[in-house]
Amino acid sequence: MGSLYIGVMSGTSLDGVDIALCKIDNASCTLVYSHEYPFPKELQEEILKLITNQTTLAEVGTLNIKLGNLFAASVNTFVEENEINIHEVVAIGLHGQTLWHAPESEFPFSMQLGCPNVVSTQTGMKVVADFRSMDVANGGQGAPFAPAFHEFLFSHVKEKAAVINIGGMANITILGENLKGWDTGVGNVLLDSWVKECKYFPYDQNGQFAESGEVDEALLQSFLSDPYFDLRPPKSTGREYFNWEWLSKHIQEFQSIPQENIQRTLLELTAQTITNAVKNTDINLLIICGGGAKNSFLMQRLDNLFAGGVQKSDALNISGDYMEAMAFAWFAYKRINNEEVNLRSVTGARKNSILGGKYG
Repeated sequence: MGSLYIGVMSGTSLDGVDIALCKIDNASCTLVYSHEYPFPKELQEEILKLITNQTTLAEVGTLNIKLGNLFAASVNTFVEENEINIHEVVAIGLHGQTLWHAPESEFPFSMQLGCPNVVSTQTGMKVVADFRSMDVANGGQGAPFAPAFHEFLFSHVKEKAAVINIGGMANITILGENLKGWDTGVGNVLLDSWVKECKYFPYDQNGQFAESGEVDEALLQSFLSDPYFDLRPPKSTGREYFNWEWLSKHIQEFQSIPQENIQRTLLELTAQTITNAVKNTDINLLIICGGGAKNSFLMQRLDNLFAGGVQKSDALNISGDYMEAMAFAWFAYKRINNEEVNLRSVTGARKNSILGGKYG
């Protein structure tokens, strides 16, 4: 039969709040309803300010409540629009908004904001949140988490496949007996930042701005020289590393390059770091999900660079847009049922753990 769970996801792209209602049992996770709600521009700017500048405890605490209010309001609108009986929903899986991810620091942590007590109080439903802390406490990266869900979803795929989630950052899941996964590096985050700076667009639709330019090989090699790309897994990253400051540092010696060439080179960086991750492997299929799957020029470059097949997860009847929201509905299911999540081989944690805290 399955039980109903709601997943709420806001990623590093800061482009919206994704919500998914899923029917879940031990063999399947079926998407029932889904919707993306807008991320208020002023809140987006507040988050970016906190990530890139010095801040105060008062600002962090205030943002935590503001995000809780946003997530709760989005869930309530979703429930009303889809006429969902909240008493039939077991729990909400709330990822929260990542503010800082530092699993390699002297005192490792991964901070997601969006107060789960506020969400539980305002929606009238139980909430499961703070998923990453236990993995970090057990010596893991606390990310990426998608591979455990990908393994569950795509167990029927016969090919030697990898799942690529392209959000603000990009991560890969190598399906098989020994599950593996890591963040390959940037996904859309620098592409979005540069097109916003140059054209005042929130993103480069279908990669049109990038396609109008040419790859600058010297700049591309400068990007690829970053030590992160040579690190062996397990590894993970975020906006605290790949951000406007990182981009500015690399392009300061290339002031004469046309804007569109920088955008084209950034797209090539995303495409090459993804396909480099499967070089010298027996992978023959890339399954693409996340916002980057909508960038037709990026998809074309992945297809050109990879010798095997490239297809969107939607071709396998699994929504690429709401994959991550579905994942956190599933993580809530795992927590409510006190089941460990198979992530040790991905994050490098000492053991698999029961992830998340329960609220409400």
